[in-house]
Amino acid sequence: MSGNSKELVIGGVSIAPGRRKQIELPIAKLFDYTELTIPVEVVRGKEDGPVLFVSAAIHGDEINGSEAIKRLLGRRKLLSKLKGTLLAVPIVNVFGFNQNSRYLPDRRDLNRSFPGSSTGSLAGQVANVFMEEIVIKATHGIDLHTAAIHRTNLPQIRAYLDDRETQRLARAFGVPVVINSNIRDGSLRQSAAEMGIPMLLFEGGEALRYEEKVINSAIRGILSTMASIGMIEGEKVSRKQQNKEVFIARSSHWVRSPHSGSLRVRKQLGKMVKKGDLLGVVSNPFGREKVEVRATKTGIIIGMTMLPLVNNGDAVFHIATFEDSQEVEERVELYEEMNEE
Repeated sequence: MSGNSKELVIGGVSIAPGRRKQIELPIAKLFDYTELTIPVEVVRGKEDGPVLFVSAAIHGDEINGSEAIKRLLGRRKLLSKLKGTLLAVPIVNVFGFNQNSRYLPDRRDLNRSFPGSSTGSLAGQVANVFMEEIVIKATHGIDLHTAAIHRTNLPQIRAYLDDRETQRLARAFGVPVVINSNIRDGSLRQSAAEMGIPMLLFEGGEALRYEEKVINSAIRGILSTMASIGMIEGEKVSRKQQNKEVFIARSSHWVRSPHSGSLRVRKQLGKMVKKGDLLGVVSNPFGREKVEVRATKTGIIIGMTMLPLVNNGDAVFHIATFEDSQEVEERVELYEEMNEE
């Protein structure tokens, strides 16, 4: 679908140009027959334009994105001048969201279950509803995530940058770090790509937490992307956000704990590390038998464990490599200051 002149029907509800509606998409019933629905808010501008879906909580414990979408929808004056259509889905995995869980009740990962099937598993059926009611009607997409439980991520975009339009959107979003990420089987990004829909995946923060810097980062990135595709006026996006510099990582890797024990972190998220730098120290309960964790390459820490108790082989620091890591670190520091406002 493209433009606003065509009829838009979601969940059996017709939304005319210039209208704004909240819709509940039925997906399943609980054991007591309580019906669960995916909440959707549709904002249609009076003028033609792109159709952007913005989704969060595909993993039910990743809630920073849900809060970002809620605040985005609160910008009523800005959205009243929208060109095109915004499909806002703050909670996709309503099962996991209500249980503070990443997964669905069948323990499946929803983001490995796309495009799904109307007769498949519970995960497949939820994925199918989301595809048929939301994704297939969009021209662009942004999916908001956080790190897995007990980890945290620096705000970053992951996207398939071999696609020219996707790379343009990734740069427009404005976070300093962009990871050229291959598409995984069963992911929403894979299904969107197969339909020719350019889509970004935003990562930032920790599961089951609201983090102001991350939420602000997501909102500013969404608005900047909307401006880049002509949905809102560019001057409505802050000047600082427009004067951004984006760095594409050449690669990324996890540094793993060389020993089991208690981890004392020496380097923090967003910091540059050089090959051989001390990242942390693992020790026994008495503070003896210390084992050092050192960087194997020069880069920026874009993710790390938040759990100080580690086993041998646990992933503890996620490091992305760049042509000039020092420049990236400086840009990250400026970006974090901007999102404190």
